[in-house]
Amino acid sequence: MQALVTDPRTPHSTHVADVPEPDAGEDSVLLRALEVGVCGTDREISEGIFGVLPDGEERLVLGHELLGVVERDGHGFARGDLVTATVRRSCGHCAACAEGAPDACDTGDYLERGITRLDGFAAELVTEAPENLVAVPPSLGRLGVLAEPTSICERGLRHIRAIGGRQPWSPRRALVLGAGAIGMIGTYLLRLDGFEVWTARRSLHSERAELVEACGARALATGDMPLEELAADVGGFDVVFEAAGSAQLMLDSLALLRRNGVACLLGIDGRPGRVSIDGSVLAVDAILQNRALFGSVNANRVDWRAAVEDLDAARARWPDALEAFVGLRVPLDAFADAFEYHGVKATLQLG
Repeated sequence: MQALVTDPRTPHSTHVADVPEPDAGEDSVLLRALEVGVCGTDREISEGIFGVLPDGEERLVLGHELLGVVERDGHGFARGDLVTATVRRSCGHCAACAEGAPDACDTGDYLERGITRLDGFAAELVTEAPENLVAVPPSLGRLGVLAEPTSICERGLRHIRAIGGRQPWSPRRALVLGAGAIGMIGTYLLRLDGFEVWTARRSLHSERAELVEACGARALATGDMPLEELAADVGGFDVVFEAAGSAQLMLDSLALLRRNGVACLLGIDGRPGRVSIDGSVLAVDAILQNRALFGSVNANRVDWRAAVEDLDAARARWPDALEAFVGLRVPLDAFADAFEYHGVKATLQLG
């Protein structure tokens, strides 16, 4: 069977290869991959920036954003069921993983499908333990391929609520920084939750602006209006949802919060350099106004369940807009086109 493989030690070694079919034992579920989403992590692995080979292997099967179909009955699943699968696996020796929360792994020794020491899902057939599968409702259909990035957003929002809820809190306004997959999905989830939302990017092409506005959020090009001016105009934000991948912008988000506000950092910026902040924002405003800033990565199983439920709710409310999130679907051997795509989401079609 065919799979998309790479050697993270060798930049640009990604290619389609014939690999053995998986051994589907009695303790696993056999799946046929339908679609696999592509994100910046896949690009970085392909470029040799990130990723770890499975032990004893010379190649890594890519793909961690799965939409698959069950191939045979078993473990509570029936042939033809749509499913997605969690990505991170337990390190096996920390309290968080022992309690089923590898998203909070305390050692960093976890494994991740298609990223770190475990083959991914970009293959015609894959197997997975049933406890790592999440059912996708038929009504959601192919949009189930958005479950993984949505689960990342759900975890961030779950922690925002936990931090904000440490005291009486009635949030109303949210600012989303970035309009890629995480930023766009975060915008729609916040709108589902009743927030008044602004979604900002340095420049917003008309298609992305239309997607933002389709759910009732407001699109903002920061080149036209600085974020500090927007925050002053609206009285600050209860929530800042950072998905732009800029270290300076991450730090700046603290100044955009209103009293008791919470900022969640989801972007990654590994570029060398220093960032700065006005001292009074950190040493006066953040303290006197109970502002909080935190980072979040990966997702718990509870976040995956929330992801498919909320995706289906968003599909029912804004069907045309949600369909437009996936702007490019290509076969496996056209993976380079998916990697180069700059819309919200591109996927590899395997079935």
